[in-house]
Amino acid sequence: MAVRVKICGITRLQDLQHACVAGADAVGFVFYEKSPRHVSVEAAAELVRALPPFVQSVGLFVDAEPAFIERVLQTVSLDLLQFHGNETPADCARFGRPYIKAVRVNRDTDLLKCAADFDAARGLLLDAFVPGVPGGTGERFDWGLIPPDLSKPVILSGGLTPDNVAEAVQRVRPWAVDVSSGVEATKGIKDAHKIAQFIAKAKEAS
Repeated sequence: MAVRVKICGITRLQDLQHACVAGADAVGFVFYEKSPRHVSVEAAAELVRALPPFVQSVGLFVDAEPAFIERVLQTVSLDLLQFHGNETPADCARFGRPYIKAVRVNRDTDLLKCAADFDAARGLLLDAFVPGVPGGTGERFDWGLIPPDLSKPVILSGGLTPDNVAEAVQRVRPWAVDVSSGVEATKGIKDAHKIAQFIAKAKEAS
């Protein structure tokens, strides 16, 4: 199975272009002001308009007010919503858009229950649990905690880099991998070489 690759935390046109040329299947835009990868609604709209065909746009939200999400959806042509906070299944489904739910994984996380609770999600994005931080930490979690019989497609995130993504794909066999800090030069600024390496190694490993 060919793994899909999402490059998240896009803030600049050149980073978006590098990701698309390198073969990204999706790019992510962070609508969370506390993140160093935060992008304004207006800037995201311009970036999405620059996307070529067949590259999905994903909007990331963390416990956002519904009115704010509605405003984003009116301005930015997002293909998929990503909820990274404490949203309930009803919170995620209320917008009538395809969505994925991020789950921060540690030994106490019941991923089978998460998959059952978020049965309308297109997939579960599995990230490392770091207290007080909703994601984007660059920390890796124990991949052995992922049940082999999980009913939802797995989008593997958390601490992935060009150096370990091949191992991650071969061991976990996820539907997709998601990276942000692992392909950055500095926070919020991507490195074109790292993006190309990451995508190539992920695709080769699958």
